[in-house]
Amino acid sequence: MSEQEVATPKAISVYDVIMAMVDQMSALAWQKMGLQPDMMTGKIVIDMDEAKVAVDLVAHLGSFIEPQLDENDKREIHNLVRNLRLNYVQKQKDATETADGSA
Repeated sequence: MSEQEVATPKAISVYDVIMAMVDQMSALAWQKMGLQPDMMTGKIVIDMDEAKVAVDLVAHLGSFIEPQLDENDKREIHNLVRNLRLNYVQKQKDATETADGSA
């Protein structure tokens, strides 16, 4: 194999790290809303305060990487943020109704 055939490792970009953070925060948001089991314990644990932080962070991080994305990827980020927000609102509503005893 010649030197030209050896693949040179690509330096990691800030945008790659941001995208990884978006993936991590969205996974945590789903978990904290109780829609997926906790990845460490396997149990459903709801923490809506932490879910809100995770959802807001996904939206904020998405705004940083959006200029680097093609139209399809932009649409995927927008859909992710929309779905997280809609589920957050629904879970918050459900919690309020349960606490009020009106469910």
